[in-house]
Amino acid sequence: MQEYETRIIKINPEDIRLKLSNANALKIKMENQTNFIYDFEDGKLINNKGYARIRIVEDLIHNSSHFYMTTKKLLSQETYKIMEENETEILDWKAGEKIFESLGLKLLHSIKKYRESYKYKDSLIEIDINDTSFCPFAYVEIETKNDRDLVEIVHLLGYSIEDTTSETIYEILHKITKDNKLLDT
Repeated sequence: MQEYETRIIKINPEDIRLKLSNANALKIKMENQTNFIYDFEDGKLINNKGYARIRIVEDLIHNSSHFYMTTKKLLSQETYKIMEENETEILDWKAGEKIFESLGLKLLHSIKKYRESYKYKDSLIEIDINDTSFCPFAYVEIETKNDRDLVEIVHLLGYSIEDTTSETIYEILHKITKDNKLLDT
């Protein structure tokens, strides 16, 4: 499945929640996640702007847990990202881990975050608040099936396309770390 995706970083989650409520967006998820990111020893996936992931989801609305195996691959990264995503729910996250390891993948990161997801028309708007040791700011991610809806949602949230980024979270964090090192010198 292809998705059009963009991020707006350093957001105020309360402000975004209010705008989504005013637009009658439907809150569909509140969850704690642990994301295990995998790659080959040579970094082949991440160097090509993709990754393999096992996700453990603690669903706070339905008081349940779910496990997913996912691969993502960047197809285009201009104004917004176009990603190919393959995902399936699995019964046992440890079995998924063993499958990835048997293919030669190695665990790179374990990332915890809180996520709220909203449905607006055919689009998904997600507020992510990561463990600050990984990402020190909240951001919103918008996933749509076409660029027209993506632009509409960005404006609905009070931003312009210039306020968005198609960069991966790793690229954003790398740039911020690099900029902070320049300020320290």
